Amino acid sequence: MNEHANPMTLSERADELEEKMMNELNARIATKSTLAYLMDGKVEMASTPELKAANPGKYFLMGADPRLPKLPDKPTLIDFMQHRFASTNHLLQSATLALKNGHSEKVVLACLLHDIGVVGFIRADHGYWGAQMIEPYVDEEVSWAIRMHQALRFFPDLSVGYEYPEMYIKHFGADYKPEPYIVAEYERARNHKWYMTSRLITVNDVYSFDPNAKVDLDDFVDIIGRNFRQPKEGLGFDNSPSAHMWRTLNWPTRFL
Repeated sequence: MNEHANPMTLSERADELEEKMMNELNARIATKSTLAYLMDGKVEMASTPELKAANPGKYFLMGADPRLPKLPDKPTLIDFMQHRFASTNHLLQSATLALKNGHSEKVVLACLLHDIGVVGFIRADHGYWGAQMIEPYVDEEVSWAIRMHQALRFFPDLSVGYEYPEMYIKHFGADYKPEPYIVAEYERARNHKWYMTSRLITVNDVYSFDPNAKVDLDDFVDIIGRNFRQPKEGLGFDNSPSAHMWRTLNWPTRFL
């Protein structure tokens, strides 16, 4: 019988792939972290005996989650941007604007990566998380700028045309005041030698939320290549101080 006589449609292929992935997942127990429960307003976690009792004969998942796109054995920053970041549109818009405004490649890269904490990891304190993720792989000025934009975005600087964003009033209310640690961080940053690098993130950040903008990651491949030290072992496997963060993005539901 000719197996090519009735080739599967794209929909049938998708269904077959989904079934295969679910069968793989059903063979293992995928776990949620305590942080995932906290985000649902629950201070709890499923106990090991409880999970084993509910899944007799199964072992815990200790590798890739088959529901997620598979990353290469030696994943790059671009692989994570394509397969683990929930959205890159805002990042690409920010970097595109910085490029059009004639800023240095350090500023462009900082704009490209400034919100990776949000799109790849967690919203809370995203500037700090994002800076820690990339610190071993970029110039110190870039990671410092990303860390400090967390605070600077709440404070105007009319010398570069940056005012307190109207969207923050809509999002948080007119009476919102940044926490004391944010105020203290701003005070420390304002006289720092790299203050303007971080400030330029905020300048190219607030105007980069156009849902119809046409942007392309390919436009920044060379800038990433020149300014991001991609480990030969792959992100997550190079024994850097933040390698564990990239492994967590790679395998978010592994047991330990």
